[in-house]
Amino acid sequence: MRFLVILLLLTCTLPITASGAVYMSKDQALKLAFPEADRIETTNLFLTEEQLDQVQKASGVALESPIYTFYVGKKGDLTTGFAAIEAATVRTLPETVMVVLNPEGSVRFVEILAFFEPEEYRPPKRWLEQFKQVTLSPQLRVGGQIQGITGATLSAQAMARQVRKTAALGRLLLEKD
Repeated sequence: MRFLVILLLLTCTLPITASGAVYMSKDQALKLAFPEADRIETTNLFLTEEQLDQVQKASGVALESPIYTFYVGKKGDLTTGFAAIEAATVRTLPETVMVVLNPEGSVRFVEILAFFEPEEYRPPKRWLEQFKQVTLSPQLRVGGQIQGITGATLSAQAMARQVRKTAALGRLLLEKD
């Protein structure tokens, strides 16, 4: 009986492991991003110190690297849009998000490709829809243009940061062309 009580106490005090899932591969995501494209090109941004500072000021997000990859949907010579796929830490575990931009730089949509925090912290599709057609501005944040998620504040803030960063980097990419 003592053994069962100890076992029960141990199981109740062990940390609960977070579940996680991969929802979509990179290839599947890019097909979703650019269904009308006849090809998808990759372009890398190699940011100067000045550009790093510019993006950080515009987005309010510290950049971890001066190198960023964008995928560019093409139909003939026409650019159909841009996509960035990036991982970030939400609370203690990563999420991978694809932010798709229209050719002029507004957000077309946001898709969660993988999420390793507990499922109840994952932002629902309906919540992600509020990013559609937004552009980079000081109001592109939770508590501004973006509504929060009860019980998943860190997830909402992490997502908003990724969208702001991608929109700021997208602005640089458009200036480059």
